[in-house]
Amino acid sequence: MLVFILRRLAQAVVVMLSVAFIAFMLFQYVGDPVTNLLGQDATEEQRIALRKDLGLDQPFPVQFARFAGNAVQGEFGISLRQGRKVSALIVERFPATLELALVAGLIALSVGIPLGVYAALRRGKASAQVLMTGTLFGVSLPNFVIGIVLIWVFAVELKWLPSFGRGEVVTLGAWTTGLLTRDGLLHLILPAVTLSAFQMTLIMRLVRAEMLEVLRTDYIRFARARGLTNRSVYFGHALKNTLVPVITITGLQLGSLIAFAIITEQVFQWPGMGLLFIQAVQFADIPVMAAYLCLISLIFVVINLGVDLLYFAVDPRLRVEGKAH
Repeated sequence: MLVFILRRLAQAVVVMLSVAFIAFMLFQYVGDPVTNLLGQDATEEQRIALRKDLGLDQPFPVQFARFAGNAVQGEFGISLRQGRKVSALIVERFPATLELALVAGLIALSVGIPLGVYAALRRGKASAQVLMTGTLFGVSLPNFVIGIVLIWVFAVELKWLPSFGRGEVVTLGAWTTGLLTRDGLLHLILPAVTLSAFQMTLIMRLVRAEMLEVLRTDYIRFARARGLTNRSVYFGHALKNTLVPVITITGLQLGSLIAFAIITEQVFQWPGMGLLFIQAVQFADIPVMAAYLCLISLIFVVINLGVDLLYFAVDPRLRVEGKAH
């Protein structure tokens, strides 16, 4: 296990260095930060002085080493659009995105897994067919269409839920959350359901397919031959082995929820990292774009490491193979 973790950590370091290099190249080839900061009317002396202050007159390896060192400390410079430290903007916006992604992931898991199991156990029944037909909409429709439809139905027509913003939030130190207020929870429902739609239907279809495959295996037949109840066979043996590939997809999808919440945040004007990134792209705010790229990559690396470790907890075959080696 220790060797496995060390190997994964080494791979994570390589990945993060590669991402840091790509993010650093944004500064080199996407716009001129000196022009963005001083404007077109600045004198040549002002440009030279600022370039020296920013360290842009140094050789490429020196600049990259300084950038990587600052990135490790969470420093990406000053936002060209807002004139504030990028780290402060991330601390301000990240709680909203993480809260939205976690709630969306919880909805996807709590709904997708039970319905996937139900569709597998009721294969061929009318209710299962209706469920699987419904998953086609979740897989096929883009998030912004689902979001617009939900806004039209629940915010415009029924007037049950708010259509934009985060609502009332509570500050807990440097963290802000809307989960502790009724208004915050109401504002969270529509964007969380919208963001979870694709993942929920994907998990449902995956669980159903894996469950049907597991139920055909020999050890399930032996379990039935031993006289075990259907409940014990389905949930004590089949479901546990079904969850191994589901963990992989779920882990990657949680990272995707955070990374690709951009469209959902734009539709609902949710004040998170996605909306910040969209605004940064429109303004060519390179420091914010670089910080977003590095942060999302770090999240994926951490999630992948967590998923790999969960394999050992869920799949006993991996533990046996590890002891054999």
